[in-house]
Amino acid sequence: MSDKVKMSSTELGALWTTYQKKTMIMRILESFIEKSDDPKSKNLMSELWEQLNLKVIEIKTMLHNEGAAPPIGFTKKDINLDAPKLFENGFDIMFCRILKEISMGMYVLHLTISYRKDIIKLYTELTELTQTYYDLFTEYLLERGLLPRPTYVNMPKSVDYLTDKSYLKGSNFLGHKRPLNTVEFGLLYHAFETNITGIQLMTGFAQCAKNEEVKRYFIKGRELSKEILKETGEIFLQNDIQPPATPGGTITSSQEAPYSEKLMMFCTYLLGGFSIGSQGFSTIFNLRNDLMVKTGVFGKDIYEFTREGITIMISNGWMEEAPRMDIHHLNNQ
Repeated sequence: MSDKVKMSSTELGALWTTYQKKTMIMRILESFIEKSDDPKSKNLMSELWEQLNLKVIEIKTMLHNEGAAPPIGFTKKDINLDAPKLFENGFDIMFCRILKEISMGMYVLHLTISYRKDIIKLYTELTELTQTYYDLFTEYLLERGLLPRPTYVNMPKSVDYLTDKSYLKGSNFLGHKRPLNTVEFGLLYHAFETNITGIQLMTGFAQCAKNEEVKRYFIKGRELSKEILKETGEIFLQNDIQPPATPGGTITSSQEAPYSEKLMMFCTYLLGGFSIGSQGFSTIFNLRNDLMVKTGVFGKDIYEFTREGITIMISNGWMEEAPRMDIHHLNNQ
């Protein structure tokens, strides 16, 4: 009789989700690598692909050893390497950096629901790998002037505590809003930065989508990102802060899809989930009431958009079913 601890339901679900996301990222990397004309970015993405491939094989082996059918995820059928380049001017590394942000958040969650030593080790290694490449991608973009640094401020010379509840109102009886603090600005800045890339991604996806419902969905996503940029930018300007802009990331005129619509929809679904989490986090740490309301509305809009995407994926047979909580036969033993 084997002494090995069985894989739990939460560990199975975590590995299943990781397999889906990792195989999607590998297909996107393959497309970017094929069209890359910059040796450094090509090497960075190729090295990441090699590392991720080993982890995908490891996850598949773990599932096989438990007698579990591995998910299909995303395969070579989901990319078209012959399609012309859809994105250029550093977009590949900009988007890979955002994918690594998502990975960091998901690994933290997966680690908290993993208990078997080999699975904990897998997520610890994946976290280290993700942090390493996130740093490398950030450094690459900064070196090439494709990623602006956030606004600088004067450093505080003293420490204070809040004693006036009007701080939460965000405005006085004359209607003047108090200035943003650095925590609030950081959260808004992150939303602004990621939605710049979001607009580019949705525009590119809409440009090459053939299914009219899917095309309309991507256009809707682009308009949602535009609205977030518009309203966040207005808050910056009210505080005499110039909204950040990046010279990186452009879309070509190609209308031939490098990815399947299944992959593009899943990618959008993943980004939507990440955005909902970010807006929820912002709602708590934005102390100005008007900012709390605004980020709450953004979160609701993103949630509704993401749910619509799930419906589209299900109606087209593009969404794999997660492993069921099948415990009946265990109870009967």
